[in-house]
Amino acid sequence: MAEQSVGAIVLTRLRAFGREAWDAGRDLATASPSRFAVLIFSTLILVFTTLFSLPAASADHVATPFADALFTAVSTICVAGLATVDMATHWSPFGHVLIYIGVNVGAMGVLTLASILGLVISKRLGLRAKLIAAGDTNPLRAHGGPVAEGQAVRLGEVGSLLRTVALSTLVIEAGLAILLYPSLLIGGVDPLTALWEAPYYAAMAFTNTGFSPNAEGLLPFAQDYVMLTVLMAGVFLGSIGFPVIFTLWRHHFHVRAWSLHAKLTIITTIVLFFVGAGVFLLLEYDNPATFGSMEAWDTTFQAFFLSAMTRSGGFSVIDIGEMHGSSLIVGSMLMFVGGGSASTAGGIKVTTLAVLALAVWSEAKGRPSVEAFGRRIPSDVQRVALSVVAWSATIVALGTVTIAQITKAPVDLVLFDVISGFATVGLSTGLTAELPDPAVYVMALVMFMGRVGTVTLAAAVAATSRSQLYALPVERPIVG
Repeated sequence: MAEQSVGAIVLTRLRAFGREAWDAGRDLATASPSRFAVLIFSTLILVFTTLFSLPAASADHVATPFADALFTAVSTICVAGLATVDMATHWSPFGHVLIYIGVNVGAMGVLTLASILGLVISKRLGLRAKLIAAGDTNPLRAHGGPVAEGQAVRLGEVGSLLRTVALSTLVIEAGLAILLYPSLLIGGVDPLTALWEAPYYAAMAFTNTGFSPNAEGLLPFAQDYVMLTVLMAGVFLGSIGFPVIFTLWRHHFHVRAWSLHAKLTIITTIVLFFVGAGVFLLLEYDNPATFGSMEAWDTTFQAFFLSAMTRSGGFSVIDIGEMHGSSLIVGSMLMFVGGGSASTAGGIKVTTLAVLALAVWSEAKGRPSVEAFGRRIPSDVQRVALSVVAWSATIVALGTVTIAQITKAPVDLVLFDVISGFATVGLSTGLTAELPDPAVYVMALVMFMGRVGTVTLAAAVAATSRSQLYALPVERPIVG
C-alpha cells in the first residue's frame, strides 16, 4: 500500500508539473510570440544537435564532432544549406531522414507548426492560437498592441492560412517529387534510390535549403534543363511566402483582389530574377571557369538558374569560388535581399526592399506619404523596414569581421559565405567547409539570427519594455 501511495504521489506531482510547464509555455507564447519562437528554435537545434551527434546518424557509425553536429543542426532547422561536412556521404540513412524532417519543420516556422498541431488536435483555433500564428505570418504583430492598418492575413483568416500552409507544403513537395523522378532515372539513378532522392530534392527546393543527397550534387544533371526548371519552380514557390500562396489560392489571377503584400512580393521577385540573370550573364559570359565554355543558350539558362538560386535556393551547377569578384558582389546583394516574408527563404525580404525603394521614390518626388497600388504604406512599416536593413547589415558586418579575423581568408569570400549563411541561401565559395571550430560557431550564430529574423529578435529583447506615455519636444538634426 505504501509503495502504491508513493507511486500515486509521484504521478500526481508529475502531472502537476506538466500542467504548470504547459501553462508557462502557453503564457510565454501568448505574452511574447517572439521570445517563444527563439526558445523553440533553440530547443529544436539542441535536440537535433544531440541526434546528429549519435553514431547511428553518421555513415561510418562514429560520433560526429560537436561543432559539425551543431552546425548541421542549425543549418537544417534554419534551412540555411551550408555545411562543414559532405552532406551526401557523411550521414547515414537515419541522418538523412533527420535532415529531411528538420528542413520541413524549420521551413514552416515553429509558431505556424505549433498552431497547425493545435488545429489538428482541437479542431479549432482559439484567439491565443490565432495571435501566435499571426506573429509568424507578420513579424510586425510581435511588438504587441493593436495593429491599426490592414494586414496581408487577418486574424479571421489565420485558420485558413494554416490549412494552406500544411496543404501547400504537402501538395507542392509531392508534385515536385513526381516531376523530378523521371529526370533522376534519366540521369542514371537507380529506380529505388530515386524514390528517396526525388522527395529529398523536392523538399530541399521548396524549403530553399539546397542540400543534395549525392556526392556530385547537381553536376550530373547540369544539362537536364527540365530538372533544373522544376527545381527553380520549387524555389520560387517556397520563396514567395505562405501569405502570398494563400492570396493566389483565394483570388487566382484576379490581380486587383491581391493584397498589397502579394503584389509587392511577386513584382519585386520577378524583377530581381530577370535583373540578376542579366547581370550574371554580362559579368560571367567570358569566364572559362563558369559560363565561358558554354554555348549561348546554356549560358543564358545557367544565368537564370544562378539568379534564382541566389534568392535563397542554394543549388549550384558551377563552382561559386571560381566566379569573378564582381559576380560575388552581385550574388551577395541578391542573397542579402532574399525572398518573401513568412516564406522558407531568408534575407531582409523583397517587401522590405520594395518599401524602402518606394519611400526613396516618394521622398524624391516630394510626396507627403508612401503609396503603392492605391494604398498608403504607414510610417511604422517604413521604420521597421529601415530597422531590418540596419540590423541585418550590422550582423553581417560583425560576422564577416570576426570570421575574417579568425581565418585570415580573403574578405570577399568571407562576406559571400556570411551573407549566404545569414540569408539562409546555402551557396558557398568553399570557405565554410574549411572553417575552424571558433568560426563555425560564429557562422552558426549568424545563420540562427538570419532565420529567426531581426524583427523577431528585436521584439524578443524589447518584450519587457514599458510603453512611453509622453512625447518629448521636437528638434530636427541635419541629415544628409
